[in-house]
Amino acid sequence: MINYRKVNNLTGWILFLIASLVYLLTIEETASFWDPGEFIAVAYKLQVPHPPGAPFFLLIYRMFSFLALGDPLEIAYWMNAGSAVFSGFTILFLFWSITLLGRKLFKLEKGKESKGHTIAIMGAGIIGALVYTFSDSFWFSAVESEVYAMSSFFTAIVIWAFLKWDVIENPKDENRYMIFIAYLVGLSIGVHLLNLVTLPALALVVYFKKYKNPNLKGAIVAFLLGGVALVTINNIIIPGLPSLAGSMEIFFVNSIGLPFGSGIIVFIALFLGGLIAAIIYSIKQEKVILNTVLLSLTFILIGYGSYALIVIRSNANTPINENAPKDIISFVSYLKREQYGYRPLMHGQYFTAEVQEQKEGDPVYAKGDDKYEIVDYEIVTEYDPEKTTILPRIYSTQAQHKRLYRQKLGLREGEEPTFADNIAFMLDHQLGHMYWRYFLWNFSGRESDITDAPWTGITNAFEDYPDFIENNKAHNNYLMLPLLLGLIGLLFQAKYDTKSFWLTTMLFLMMGVVLVLYLNSPPVEPRERDYIYVGSFYAFAIWIGMGVLAIAHGLAKLNKNFAVAGILATLIAFPVPVLMASQNYDDHDRSNRYFSVDSARNFLASCEENAILFTGGDNDTFPLWYVQEVEGFRTDVRVIVLSYFDTDWYVEQMTRPINQSAALPFSLEKKNFKRGTNDILFVNDRQGLEAISVKEYLKLLKNESDLLKVKSGYTNTIYQVPSRNLILEVDSAQVIKDGVVPEGMEDLTVNHMNLRVKGNYLTKGNLMLLDLIATNNWERPIYFNNTSLSSVSLDLSNHVVMEGLTYRLLPVQKPENVDEFVNTDLAYKNVTENFAYRGMDNPDSYFDEEYRRFTSNHRSMFNSLTNALIMEDKLDMAADIQKLSMEKFPNEAIPYDLSSGQSVPSLFELGEDDMAMDIIEVLSKRAFEMLQFYQEKGRAMDREAMYSLEMMRFFVPLLQERGYDELATEIQNNLDKVMGPAASPRGILQKRK
Repeated sequence: MINYRKVNNLTGWILFLIASLVYLLTIEETASFWDPGEFIAVAYKLQVPHPPGAPFFLLIYRMFSFLALGDPLEIAYWMNAGSAVFSGFTILFLFWSITLLGRKLFKLEKGKESKGHTIAIMGAGIIGALVYTFSDSFWFSAVESEVYAMSSFFTAIVIWAFLKWDVIENPKDENRYMIFIAYLVGLSIGVHLLNLVTLPALALVVYFKKYKNPNLKGAIVAFLLGGVALVTINNIIIPGLPSLAGSMEIFFVNSIGLPFGSGIIVFIALFLGGLIAAIIYSIKQEKVILNTVLLSLTFILIGYGSYALIVIRSNANTPINENAPKDIISFVSYLKREQYGYRPLMHGQYFTAEVQEQKEGDPVYAKGDDKYEIVDYEIVTEYDPEKTTILPRIYSTQAQHKRLYRQKLGLREGEEPTFADNIAFMLDHQLGHMYWRYFLWNFSGRESDITDAPWTGITNAFEDYPDFIENNKAHNNYLMLPLLLGLIGLLFQAKYDTKSFWLTTMLFLMMGVVLVLYLNSPPVEPRERDYIYVGSFYAFAIWIGMGVLAIAHGLAKLNKNFAVAGILATLIAFPVPVLMASQNYDDHDRSNRYFSVDSARNFLASCEENAILFTGGDNDTFPLWYVQEVEGFRTDVRVIVLSYFDTDWYVEQMTRPINQSAALPFSLEKKNFKRGTNDILFVNDRQGLEAISVKEYLKLLKNESDLLKVKSGYTNTIYQVPSRNLILEVDSAQVIKDGVVPEGMEDLTVNHMNLRVKGNYLTKGNLMLLDLIATNNWERPIYFNNTSLSSVSLDLSNHVVMEGLTYRLLPVQKPENVDEFVNTDLAYKNVTENFAYRGMDNPDSYFDEEYRRFTSNHRSMFNSLTNALIMEDKLDMAADIQKLSMEKFPNEAIPYDLSSGQSVPSLFELGEDDMAMDIIEVLSKRAFEMLQFYQEKGRAMDREAMYSLEMMRFFVPLLQERGYDELATEIQNNLDKVMGPAASPRGILQKRK
């Protein structure tokens, strides 16, 4: 007789070990691109991450960092290992959830499980768990230090705990288990809010158990009550309690005159006193349900208490202190993620709606010297009511988004969208492209890792794909077998266990379709968002397990032996996870990848000592934070996120020393950059005023001069820029004497710089940049990366010099015959001596699109340096740079790209015809394959395809000039086949002049 309990436990732990081992073998050995760099840095020193924070995650991963035994280079590895272990536990609880549902489907009593049922249920759990183990989206999050691995663990254990609660018979044990579940929910708030979405579905477990004759009406009521629990936690407990405490704090301090903190103390005393009194009342009156609810609330609050870490560490002024939530007012703003703006859900505007009115709403408070001061007002925007709708899906008024809406919906310029267009966008893009495509990636297959890659299935399983797709390691096809198995399981569970079917269905929909509708995605995202919906894919994995039971059930009807049927069903289904593992391993193996960190090191290595470096978004910044805060590399460089510079809390942080970086100098004071002051300064060119001195303008602004004030209907004073020509005077003799100007550039030194405003306004961040440039007075070198330089509203293009991957601001004028001004000697030294390129020449490693994009940035930098060296007749050095580029980023490891194509003219000029011809032949072949493939599939050309077309057009005349007429003719003929007669070369691939 098989002991079901022992087999179930042992098999679950074996699957935990298998999954954990797979993830440990494939984890990234350092900080990945995107958020892991930030999370590793903030967890290591318990700092403050981006809103809404993840304090419990930070505490746990901080403990994983101890396994590095003090070696800073091992910290990222061990934190990534933490994600691998939590993902292994997710698989463990998925297995146990499937086996619990299998027992329920067969209505097995505890201790009376037959050998056949035991084998079949174990097989179902094994296949369902292994399919999810090797699924694309879950594996992606399992090997990096992001919140999604730990969030999946909490989701899995909460679902399992509800299913476990369902089989408990003793009411006392039921209540204890419910309190345990509440504690898990509370802890999960300090990681991610995904498992809250499961509560409406899990309420069905309670209903089906407590009501012996359930019906549709009761199920709907239970589901809605679960929704009430979700809203209570997400909207009342998480932000609501701190908001109420904040209102009481403002009243006690501002109206009564009590000291800071008095309102919070009173609120805590009243709330805890009321909660304790209610618990005592429930005990004395023997109200069991009320007592359980109150204790559950108490344990949710205990778990939620991890958020105290955020306020405590923020007040410690940690180097990374995003939003600086030091007091109750800023903490509430942090929890509500106010910096990310608002997306309309149930009612809102179409993207063509015009603003009818903007008026001031509720006041915004900030902590002052002796009371809370009103610093701003929320802006209430009213749109044309004729251009609003229920369930707005095409709402964004950003220029890029408006263009994409029209493109996706086929609307002409000036044509108004309809409600049908609104729903069409929801169905086609938000649900179709941003969910079902991801779903099919995981259970049918994925064409490649190129942005917006479609799914693959049976119809294209044996299609003759072009090499650029066939050789892409993310080209995976599961022949739709996981999908088919899951659909079989769905139907089987619906027939034989209707209650559990509706539970699984609600889990699937709540963490998938409903989440899609709630997030209300814009028409373009910075990256693929499949990792958001892993909870939905988790629910489908349960159906995959049910599919094995369906096969076993069908076989048992034939041979009448359920044990044999269970074994055969497991063996029949086992190739499914094996196929997924074999297809997915090469594109989920992140071993020997270091360039996310090396590229960050290269940015910092491009800067002189004690520099100030402006960066752009996530991938420009988070890896830099990691190498500084964890590995301790170049902590003398002050990294400034340009977009954060628009906030008062961030500017204030810049006025303090951090690590080995001294405080930044500003002439403006807190009153000039606090929230609500100088958020926007509109350019208003005054007649007769051609230009204004930067220092004089800053002095007027600091003194709040009436000359700069603008009349408006707003409470806060608005200031202006009276001329877009802002002149910065330069003591040219002094900067040369101090060595600010590099040797050889003395003749280019200027006595003034026109920091012209490019647009119609300056943001606070650009104002503070202007102040920094003026007040710094060339004492500390100021650098920009390419993203921040292109985002600055001041025209700095004539005064920046490339010194590697960064552009240094100098009091020099760029020569007229130069497109990009380069300090060739310094850049050459940085590139050849100070930069790191570990592992990028390894063709066996997997480099996804983000890695390839950063490689392209490096190749582009190599090209700029090469061209500058050729201009200076340093041909040997130029050849060295191009050879280094080919050596460090060979085509076999990192396929040639647009930047490679741009290097061809320089290679010809250097006499490196073989290298040039190799690039042309490889890129032309791939371009033709790509264009032909897209044409055959009827796909619109994406960015890469358009660049491929331009490269083919560019290469034809270039080859003709060099006498390679045969290849030029071949490329032209191929171009004619796919596009018709080719036009002349266009702008993205111009030869060096």
